[in-house]
Amino acid sequence: MPSWLQWTLIIAGLIAITLLLAFIRRQVGTLAENRRRRLKAEAFQQKRREDMIDSIRVIAMAVETEQVEYSEACLRIKGLLDHVAPELLEQAPFRIFLEVHEKLEHMPTHRARQATDARFVEKMDKERFEVEKTHADEIRRAATAIRHHQFSAE
Repeated sequence: MPSWLQWTLIIAGLIAITLLLAFIRRQVGTLAENRRRRLKAEAFQQKRREDMIDSIRVIAMAVETEQVEYSEACLRIKGLLDHVAPELLEQAPFRIFLEVHEKLEHMPTHRARQATDARFVEKMDKERFEVEKTHADEIRRAATAIRHHQFSAE
């Protein structure tokens, strides 16, 4: 084999090795970046979950000290539990949050409430207060239970 062919093959081999090393290095960098992003997203999700659990406990405490309307508390706790531990909504005593939500979900809130006729809002409030009155004891018991509940780590 002529020496020029040997040198050409050696140089081609070195170029191939260099290109493969560059490709491997880029892939390792991409994997490291993806791992960093994943860990950051997991940390964000964990912090978000902890914040939601804290919110649940604060709302439950507000129920216990009667600083919030029970209907409002049930709607908020149910919404938070949907993200944190939806299976709790099927268990006693927490089921009441779902039941109150289902009884009140047809009622307008926020801007829709402001845009609704005052007489209709009055009628809805009367219905809402009746639901609160009917389930007051259950709501207070569930609030105390959820405040002391140990949420599983995810």
